[in-house]
Amino acid sequence: MEAAGLRWLSEAGGIRVPAVLGVGGDPGWLSLERIETGRLSDDGAEELGRGLAEMHALGAASHGALPPGAPDRVLRLGLAELELSEEESWSRLYAKGMLDPFAERAHRAGRLSGGDREAVAKICARIDEFAGPEEPPSRLHGDLWGGNVLAGFDGRAWLIDPAAYGGHREVDLAMLRLFGAPSERIFAAYDEAAPLPEGHTERVGLWQLLPLLVHTLLFGGSYGASVGETARRYL
Repeated sequence: MEAAGLRWLSEAGGIRVPAVLGVGGDPGWLSLERIETGRLSDDGAEELGRGLAEMHALGAASHGALPPGAPDRVLRLGLAELELSEEESWSRLYAKGMLDPFAERAHRAGRLSGGDREAVAKICARIDEFAGPEEPPSRLHGDLWGGNVLAGFDGRAWLIDPAAYGGHREVDLAMLRLFGAPSERIFAAYDEAAPLPEGHTERVGLWQLLPLLVHTLLFGGSYGASVGETARRYL
């Protein structure tokens, strides 16, 4: 899955990902190009913003489409797995196909309280009120937190560890903000290249519910409370 995602994202000329050198084995192994690391420069951050806009614009066959060559229909976010459907509507996929299953699993595992589970259910039921205008499916990295932006020795960015699929482009950008973005210049350059629709700043928390639920399922702790607090902002 990761190898297929890296190849899919690499079709955007403005995005750098490690080359896939080999895949195989049972259990599987993946050999990648080695990256000499450094610090992200201002120019590198702006290049990344433009590159993300280009990558998103390449699109996908549908919301929920996985990269060509993906071995199955399973989206893997860290150790959390989800069988992903394909939908014409992003809001339907996000609510019914992503948020609701992860919330239910986290609740059953005792890591999401009943009240917080109910808050997510209300978001899912009213998703069309919050999700903004529908857009064509974008080609997403899918797990774009700051730790998956690797600065090369030359100050330019590389994207690593994708969980790539077709979805709403605001999701990648919202996740990049969740745990501290490498640079605000990324967002300014992105918006200059591909302006986001009105109200996008108000939707950041809505899209962050997905990674927060994944973290709740995997790690528990305070993440569940963060899910409930974020969901209630919209209710």
